[in-house]
Amino acid sequence: MLRLGRREFGAHEPVIMAIVNRTPDSFYDRGATFRDEPALARVEQAVAEGAAIIDIGGVKAGPGEEVTAEEEARRTVGFVAEVRRRYPDVVISVDTWRHDVGEAVCEAGADVLNDAWGGVDPKLAEVAARYGAGLVCTHAGGAEPRTRPHRAEYDDVVADILRVTVGLAERAVELGVRRDGIMIDPGHDFGKNTRHSLEATRRLGEMTETGWPVLVSLSNKDFVGETLDRPVKERVLGTLATTAVSAWLGARVYRVHEVAETKQVLDMVASIAGHRPPAVARRGLA
Repeated sequence: MLRLGRREFGAHEPVIMAIVNRTPDSFYDRGATFRDEPALARVEQAVAEGAAIIDIGGVKAGPGEEVTAEEEARRTVGFVAEVRRRYPDVVISVDTWRHDVGEAVCEAGADVLNDAWGGVDPKLAEVAARYGAGLVCTHAGGAEPRTRPHRAEYDDVVADILRVTVGLAERAVELGVRRDGIMIDPGHDFGKNTRHSLEATRRLGEMTETGWPVLVSLSNKDFVGETLDRPVKERVLGTLATTAVSAWLGARVYRVHEVAETKQVLDMVASIAGHRPPAVARRGLA
């Protein structure tokens, strides 16, 4: 069972996490949801299309202008409070690695802390424990926040992913984070080259076999772009193909830009796997 905020998700229920960037320089939307009005419209659309989680980020993952903790909080805390007011039942996640920002957004109503940088601030898990929030435990290959991988090397990338993410999850439980609110994330692109991310996808079943719910953040990432030699705006098909493979191998949560398209892919995979009946069934019945 996965329990986040007011929601409980069954073992075979795929969960869509919609990305809402409160940054002026996101690699994908280039600041389209930096202002409140378009960001709230994005939330409304994502919820209508089937997102159960809204993931709000105040700092882009890649290098760029410095964003202080104070500025990150300014971009996210008030917005979290407004989304909480408008959508009492939606699960609100905040993409941050800083414990002080985590504390502020939890006070404002966040349900999940999405730590994409692998526990670089060990106090973040303590905040999740204190507020009863969920926690994403990610493999970032030891990379510092907002850095790109440089000559990343692993004897066995998946073994390292398992060691780090399971270790972070077990530490979180010891600190008091709810076991049913913890997810592990292989961290595609983070501290990895394209071949590492492809291998992490190919062997994702090794992560799902741990019993921890697996979150994948695949959407329009560089490993998709390099694999297909496509720019950012032409990576949707590659992303959806990777999503389908991840779903077949047992991933539970999908952090995405394209909600409606992802939902169709996940519904189709679930039906092929026998976990979801067809929406309609007419052929050959008359």
